[in-house]
Amino acid sequence: MAVTEKMRSRELGLVLARQLLGVEDLHYGLWDDDLPLQLSNLGIAQQRYTDMLLDLIGRQTAGIRGARVLDVGCGTGHVLVQLRARGFRVDAVNPSATLNRMVRERLQALGDSDTVLLETAFESLPPDWMQNRYDVVLFSESFQYIPMTPLFERLSGLLAPAGQAVICDFFKTAAHGRGGAGDRSFGGGHALTDFYRQTGESGFSIERDEDLTCRVSPGIALLDEWLHQRLAPATVSLNAWLLDRYPFRTRVLKWLLRKKLARLHYKYLSGNRSQAVFERYKSYRLLVLRPPGAGR
Repeated sequence: MAVTEKMRSRELGLVLARQLLGVEDLHYGLWDDDLPLQLSNLGIAQQRYTDMLLDLIGRQTAGIRGARVLDVGCGTGHVLVQLRARGFRVDAVNPSATLNRMVRERLQALGDSDTVLLETAFESLPPDWMQNRYDVVLFSESFQYIPMTPLFERLSGLLAPAGQAVICDFFKTAAHGRGGAGDRSFGGGHALTDFYRQTGESGFSIERDEDLTCRVSPGIALLDEWLHQRLAPATVSLNAWLLDRYPFRTRVLKWLLRKKLARLHYKYLSGNRSQAVFERYKSYRLLVLRPPGAGR
C-alpha cells in the first residue's frame, strides 16, 4: 500500500483533537480512581497511558543498550519522540501522508537524523527491511488496522531473536455481532478469539496479557457526555439555522445523506456509545508477544 493522501476519519479525528483539545493522541487514556473524570484531565490520562507503555518497554529491554524500537502507526510522532528521549533508537511506519508531515516536522525540530520514517502500511514493508533488527515492535492502537496473517509474518522478520511485540489496543468480544443494544456502535478491532488462535498458529507466545478495559472505558463516558452536552445541541442549532436560511437545499441534502446521517446518529448521538456498551463489545488489552523460538 502506498502512502495514503486522502485523509481518513481517524486521521481527521487526530487532527481535530490536536486543534480543538490540545491533545496529541486519539485514544481514551488511562483513568484510575485518583484522576477526576473531566475533559481537562484527558491529556493527563493519555500521558499515563503513554508512560505505562514507555515504562513497560524500558523494563522489557533492561540490559539492552540503545534498544531498537519500531513504532507502528506512529500518529503525529508523540510517542516516538518520548521513546527517543528515553534513549531508544526508534524507527516508525505510517501510511498517512497528513500525519507523516507532522512527524517529519517533529524530527526536524529535534535535529533527529537517525530515525527512519517508513511511509507505507505495515503489511507493505519492503522485504529488505526484514532483517530481525528490532528489540521491540510497538502497536499502540494500530494493531486493529492490520490484517493478522501478514502481520505475524512481518513480525517474525522484524524482531531480533530475543525481541518482542508490545500491543495495546482493543479487540471485539464474543458479544460482537449478536445484535444486542448498541452492537456495532464501536467499530474496529480484531475478534479476541481470532487473535488468540492466530497467535498460537503463528508460533508466537503470549508473555503478558492484561485486561485494561475498566481503566480505559471511563474515557468513553467522558466522550459520551461531551457528545450529548455539546455536539448534540450544536447539531440541533445548526440544523435549525440551515432550515431557516436554506430550507430547500437543506432538505435535499439531508435526504441524499439520510443513510449516512442515520449511521452517524446511531453511533454518536443515540446513547449507544456508552461506557457500558464499550465494556460489553470491546476488550482493551496490553499484550507482550515473543516470536517463535525466542530466547530471554
